[in-house]
Amino acid sequence: MKTMGDNMKVKRLNCRITDRRYHKLVLLSAQMDRTISSLVDEWIDSLPEPKKDNITAG
Repeated sequence: MKTMGDNMKVKRLNCRITDRRYHKLVLLSAQMDRTISSLVDEWIDSLPEPKKDNITAG
């Protein structure tokens, strides 16, 4: 997993979620002593790799 020190270009992701889900993320990240960004990074890394021929530029 890459970290901020790996000279990667950082993008911002905004998403709309319910208050209940937001607070769930905040509590989980505090309990695990991690940032929400690191939890999202780990989740994204766990997703299967997309098939190259199905990717379209948007």
